[in-house]
Amino acid sequence: MSGRREEIAANLDAVRRRIRDACTEAGRPEDDVALVVVTKFFPVSDVRILADLGVTDVGENRHQEAEAKAAECADLGLRWHFIGGLQSNKAAAVAAYADVVESVDRAKLVGPLSRGARARGAEVDVLLQVGLDPPGSDHRSGAAPADLPDLARRVVEADLLRLRGLMAVAPLGEDPRTAFARLADVHRELVREHPGATVLSAGMSGDLEEAIACGATHVRVGSAVLGQRPAVQ
Repeated sequence: MSGRREEIAANLDAVRRRIRDACTEAGRPEDDVALVVVTKFFPVSDVRILADLGVTDVGENRHQEAEAKAAECADLGLRWHFIGGLQSNKAAAVAAYADVVESVDRAKLVGPLSRGARARGAEVDVLLQVGLDPPGSDHRSGAAPADLPDLARRVVEADLLRLRGLMAVAPLGEDPRTAFARLADVHRELVREHPGATVLSAGMSGDLEEAIACGATHVRVGSAVLGQRPAVQ
């Protein structure tokens, strides 16, 4: 285990340095961007190493795996981010353990998330996932920018859901800086209507620098910290 800890620690230091350097390059304070480590398919032992190394936020893509890990790691005080595609019939269950749901892309999810938050008796932070692909493309999920005002209103009106901002993934085959620049424009419009929605979750292992240059407040990094994902069992 010591070898695994050393590997994760070295990778984590490198990613934190990349974030600091990108902030400096963008003229932002070095601590301006939060790191969410994506632990999908990695064991609970890795999550515990991350917590011991000072990681406070972890992200998961799949409900069943996330639910089990959150329960097993309840003693660590981590903030759990659900960042995967979300089915409406699983949304209430996700709200039972996720502190942040980053993938709200349609109105059908709002009611179940609110019910789950009420059952839990705790607020859940919500990010609206916006699609950056060209119209008609189905490569990545996400709401169309034109649909965000109504979706934001529904979240704001729901019990125990807090609208905190936006999440997006750079489209395949496009310069991520161009895509993230569009995202920054969309985010400014959202914040104009909802001043508390200041979170911008964008950037992953391969494009976190471009995201930070365009104003990302959170980056979601998996492989650069934990290595190549294990094969699905």
